[in-house]
Amino acid sequence: MNPRNLAPLVLTAALASLGCHAQTPAVVSGQPLPLATARRVEVLLRQKANLPPDSTINVGVPTASELPGYESITVTFSNEGQTSHPIHFLISADGKTMAQFNKFDISADPRSLVSAEGRPSRGGPLTAPVLIVGFDDLECPYCARLHESIFPAITQRYGDKVHIVYKDFPLEQHPWAMHAAVDVNCLATQSPKAYWDMVDYVHGHSSDIGADPKDPKADKTLPRAAEQLDTIAREQATSQHLDATALDACLKKQDTATIEESKKLGVKLGVDSTPALFINGDKIDGAVPIGFIFNVIDDALRAQNVAPPPPYVDPNATPAPAATPGASSPAKPGK
Repeated sequence: MNPRNLAPLVLTAALASLGCHAQTPAVVSGQPLPLATARRVEVLLRQKANLPPDSTINVGVPTASELPGYESITVTFSNEGQTSHPIHFLISADGKTMAQFNKFDISADPRSLVSAEGRPSRGGPLTAPVLIVGFDDLECPYCARLHESIFPAITQRYGDKVHIVYKDFPLEQHPWAMHAAVDVNCLATQSPKAYWDMVDYVHGHSSDIGADPKDPKADKTLPRAAEQLDTIAREQATSQHLDATALDACLKKQDTATIEESKKLGVKLGVDSTPALFINGDKIDGAVPIGFIFNVIDDALRAQNVAPPPPYVDPNATPAPAATPGASSPAKPGK
């Protein structure tokens, strides 16, 4: 063969070796990061995390991720014999980009976040389009304010479109709140009405619980509060013709197990103060204006394809002054 005829073949092979082969990714699942890439990761993390100079960064072997073009790596930090929890990152196949992202499952109905099963209710049935779960402390003045002003207005405005329940969250700084929670739940086992009647009464008279009716200036005491709460529960049982013997046994036992479970659920859901409301899973903390709560309920109804009532108008709002016909507008500065 003429050597001149070989030249194009040699040139073609040379070009192919230079640029026509697919490049091997810098990051491959199941293989350790190339040293240069691992070094870049370490330098970046030291800068971002402001780590002590003698700390050690351990970068794991890449694994497959759900994001195309990226692999998953796990990093731990070690210092003075202590090792951090694994921290997850994404790294691009070319080793040029690191990322972090959070993945959230929104497939479940937020309403199912807090169950209302087994709790005395007000408003509509359990199948009502809006579920309102309140974490309540019977000694909490803010809870009393919310209970007295908000919930009657909610049931009046929405009727059977809302299903309202309370869960217990007695705070440790409130001495008799736990005893009150146990007593109202003793009633709940026999009569939802008796439960709500006592909740209404205690929230309406919480400032009197523990006081000496014969000496208003005397300090409030926990034994006196417990005695008064038990008396209120017994009066409810009598008015509702409940089993007094069963109630007395429950009051005497003061079993706090279900209350503690309710508190654990609240903590898990991020409750750290009262009142806390969950409206179809949407968490609202503290005593907020009634118009705000109505807006949240209206949005929840729309999400269930249920038309809300007409827009709420605050009766205490100051109406805007009516415009005077022919009046000129105020002159702008500089005019």
